[in-house]
Formats: sequence, C-alpha cells, structure tokens
Amino acid sequence: MGYEERDADQLNDIEHPIPAEGIGRFPLRLKNSLGSESARVFSRRCGLSEGAIRSYMSGDTYPTLDRLALIANALGKDMQWLAFGDEKTDSLDVKGMDDYAFVPLYDAQCSAGDGAWNENCRVLTHISFTRYSLRKQGLTPDHLSAIRIDGDSMEPVLHSGDTVLIDHTRTAIEGEGIYILRLDGHLYAKRLQRQFNGVSIISANKE
Repeated sequence: MGYEERDADQLNDIEHPIPAEGIGRFPLRLKNSLGSESARVFSRRCGLSEGAIRSYMSGDTYPTLDRLALIANALGKDMQWLAFGDEKTDSLDVKGMDDYAFVPLYDAQCSAGDGAWNENCRVLTHISFTRYSLRKQGLTPDHLSAIRIDGDSMEPVLHSGDTVLIDHTRTAIEGEGIYILRLDGHLYAKRLQRQFNGVSIISANKE
C-alpha cells in the first residue's frame, strides 16, 4: 500500500473523522445534560478530571467506553443516547452495563519497599468488575480504589507492578492478612498479625 504526500493546506481539506451527527453531537448532549452544573463540580461527582470533562464538552476528545459509562451514570442518562443520540437498539445493547462497577485506579504507588505516595494523586483509569463478584467478597464499589505495588518486599505474594484493591471501610485489623498502611505520608503493603502485646508488621520477602 502506498501513501501520497500532502502539504498542510491539502491536509486541512480532509474530512474530519468524527461525523457531524450521532457521536459528533456528543459534546452538545453532554453540555445540555449538565445544564448549569460546572465542569469542576461534575468532574468530582463522576470521578474524572475537570480537564477531561472540558475536553469532552469542547469536542477535542471523546471518552472511552468505561468513562462514558461513568458520565452517563452520574447524569442519570442512557449511555447509548448520550453517545449517539439514540435510544437502545439491538445493534448496541448496553443494558448490561448496570451489572458492572468501575473502580478508580490512582497513580499513587503502594510501596512494598521504601514507600511512595502522592497526596494529589490523579485517576489513571477505571477498572471494571461485576457487581456480583464484588458482593461475593463483601465489597461495596463506592468504598473501593486501586493502586499499584512498587517494590519486592512482599514477593512472591505481591510483585512490583501488581494492582491491588483497597477497601476503605476496613480501618481496623480484623485478623491476619495483607493491609495497606499509611505511615508518614507513605503507603505500604504489609502482612499484619495480632500479638498479645501489639501488632507484628511482616514482609513476605525476607531477603
């Protein structure tokens, strides 16, 4: 396959890949749905950055499927209508989206070594789970977040780069297990074990 070279003026004449109708009118539907609510307030409500919401409203970028689901859920709108301006059809069945929960993955790292934590961490993306699978584990989506492991002190249980879920409702030691600790502004993944005179903090990797 060959490619023709074109100068800047010719490139400006190329048809924009986003159609004028359907998904191309997503920014307008988003702005109309927001009404008087600001991008900043809505971004906090849906879990995305203010910059991302403004970019979607201007049409500079378009959301991925998981982000579209978060926006539609926060607005109380049908996801297919928000994206395409259509009601649900057989060609794009999104009714099953209610069965999924989207947990934010933050750019903060949880150290299994020296420790790393960013107080102003941002959401990198959202990880989807079926609500049923979370319920089976006794977890509530609204109280979950995810971060990545950094370091090798918990190998072979946890490896550097692994993603872990944090249940923010569990703020007390309920038994021996791996917990996320915050000490001096840093996060650590360690095994905690109750002793009669206190708590032992254990690293799996003794090397």
